[in-house]
Amino acid sequence: MKPLQLLVFFMFNVLVLNISISPLCAKAPTPPKILFTSARDSNYEVYVMNPDGSEQVNLTQHRANDLGAVWSPTGEKILFISDRGGERDLYSMNPDGSNQRRIFRRKTKLFRKSPTWSPNGKQFAYVDVNWNTVDSTIHIATLGEQDTVPFAKGLYPAWSPDGMEIVCTIGGQLIFIDIHTGARKLLLLEKEIHLQRFPSWSAMGDKLAFAGNNHPLPDIKGLNPQEARDLHNAWKDKQTIFIVNRDGTGLKQLVAEDGSDAWIPALSPSGDEVLYTQSVKETPHIFKFNVNSGVRTQLTHDGFRRFGNFGGDWFDPEFALPVSPQSYFLTTWGTVKTHRLHD
Repeated sequence: MKPLQLLVFFMFNVLVLNISISPLCAKAPTPPKILFTSARDSNYEVYVMNPDGSEQVNLTQHRANDLGAVWSPTGEKILFISDRGGERDLYSMNPDGSNQRRIFRRKTKLFRKSPTWSPNGKQFAYVDVNWNTVDSTIHIATLGEQDTVPFAKGLYPAWSPDGMEIVCTIGGQLIFIDIHTGARKLLLLEKEIHLQRFPSWSAMGDKLAFAGNNHPLPDIKGLNPQEARDLHNAWKDKQTIFIVNRDGTGLKQLVAEDGSDAWIPALSPSGDEVLYTQSVKETPHIFKFNVNSGVRTQLTHDGFRRFGNFGGDWFDPEFALPVSPQSYFLTTWGTVKTHRLHD
C-alpha cells in the first residue's frame, strides 16, 4: 500500500473508531462535581463545576435552552431538559457533554421536566406538564425504551437511594409513595411548613433537604392587583431551605428569611452540605451551606438580572452507587405497569 493511501486508511479508521466508541468510553468524573444551570451566555446552558465553585465549564454549548441536569448513579450519564426540538423534553449526554441525544422519539405537546434517576441507573422518573389542564403527572420510564407508565399526580419527584419509594410534592406537601404498593405517607414534621418543594436525598437516604415557607399563604381577597402582588412577593421571599431526618425529626432551617426566596436545594451525598439558589441584586446565584459549621459560600458570580444561575446536582465517586440487576426492580416495574395511582 502506498504511503498516501496508508495515511488515508489510517485517518479513516481513527475517525470511524472515534465515532463508534466514544459513547461507550464515557467515564464518570474522578473528583466530586456539581451540575448546574446558567444563563451567563444569553441562554440557559448546563454547566459543571467543582464543589468549591472553581472550573465552571459549559457542557451543552447549544443555542437552545438546556437546564435541570442530573447525574446518573454512577456518574457515567447525565439527563437534562432542552427545548432544542421545539418543545422542552428530556435529553441525555456523557459527563464531558458529548453524545447529546433526545430520550424519546415521539414528540409530545406536554412539557417533560424534573428527571430523577432510580438507584440502579436503568430507570428514571420525570414530570409531564399539560399546559391546557395545568395537570402534572409523574411518569416512570426505562432507559432505552419508549414506553412510559403514569405513576402519580405530583411534582418534583426524587427517587430514594434504596429504590423503594419516590418522594414528591402533592398539594403543597411532601409525600412518600411506595414503588411496590403505591402506599402513601406524609412527611410528618415537628412544625407546619407550607408549600414543601424540591426534595433532595442524602446518599444514605437518612436525610432530606427541601424548600418551604414558615408562613401560610396570605389572604389577598379584597386587595387591588398591586397590593396583592406585593403581599404575595413578600410571602414568597420568605421561602427558605430546611433539612430533616427521613422520619420527620430533627427539622432545621438553614437559610434566614431576610433575603430573597431560597429554592432548589441539593443535598450533598454525605448529607453535610446543601446547595441552594438565591438572588443577589436580582440575579440568581448558587450557594453552598455547611450544615455542621453554618458557613455559607457563594459558588457562582456571573449572570444577568433575573437570568443568572440556579439548581445543582452533586456527584461524588466516594458515594457512587453500583449499578447491578436487582430483583426488586423487576418486581417493581411489573407492579407499576399494572397498578396506576390516581389522586
